[in-house]
Amino acid sequence: MAAILAVSVCILIAHPCAVAQELTPRAYWPAPEGTNAAVLAYEYSTGDVATDPSLPVTGMESSIHAVQFAYLRTFSLFGRTANVQFSLPFARGTTEGFVGGDLRSREISGLADVQIRSAVNLLGAPTMDVAGFQALRAKPRTVLGASLLVQLPTGGYEPDKLINLGANRWAVKPALGVIWPFRPTWMLEFELGAWFFTDNDEFLGVTREQDPILSSQFHLVKLLRPGFWASLDVNYYHGGRSTVAQVLKADLQRNSRFGGTLLFPFKRQHAIRGSYSTGMVTESGNDYEKFTLSYQYVWR
Repeated sequence: MAAILAVSVCILIAHPCAVAQELTPRAYWPAPEGTNAAVLAYEYSTGDVATDPSLPVTGMESSIHAVQFAYLRTFSLFGRTANVQFSLPFARGTTEGFVGGDLRSREISGLADVQIRSAVNLLGAPTMDVAGFQALRAKPRTVLGASLLVQLPTGGYEPDKLINLGANRWAVKPALGVIWPFRPTWMLEFELGAWFFTDNDEFLGVTREQDPILSSQFHLVKLLRPGFWASLDVNYYHGGRSTVAQVLKADLQRNSRFGGTLLFPFKRQHAIRGSYSTGMVTESGNDYEKFTLSYQYVWR
């Protein structure tokens, strides 16, 4: 059963405009067919967390506490390793900033936007049992995967408020990911995807549109022992210029984040995962620090 702990559940607690900023190492690493994983995660974010660049708010400072429950199940899809994941986030925090020269503050709490992610390995990871997975872990090979992440407009949203937990729109991200084991205990991971958004027709009484965001992630992973690994993580995202009431805004995003992740397994079916990230290039808002600690339980 210890072999199953290599399954990785993507943890992304959704803020209204933070969807392109995720850092999720090991998201395409396979697991045996029939693996289940339940994750309970706590996240603390501080800084320019929930800023929408199109909002008339300056000097934004937020302090957000969030809890997320996620469940993942692996299965066989046309003989390939596949999985589906459901994530349910709750958040509570305070945001303040200047609107028209006046300092405003708002406390928010409740359900954020639910996410559903499905992924399939296209190369290097056919459907496998535990013995097959152990063989792959002992001798890693290049893995190519594809994923689709959908964010539902389930979070709390008040049309007359500048800051909300929900984005009041659908968001979809198709992506391709590659894992390249260039040394026995070292791996490079890369993901390239793009976020696409529907319109928010209740944005302060008008309609807000947003261009797609090209999103990329890079991870350098060190395998310390079976199931125990650490990574350095960096991303870059570009695009997302918005149009509010048919007025094009000067809010093109060309931002990057940097961080690290550590996963420590114990007692065969359990693991603790910690991560930290911060803004490295923040041309258009979203300059914040994020700390995440999660507990993972895996079974078949």
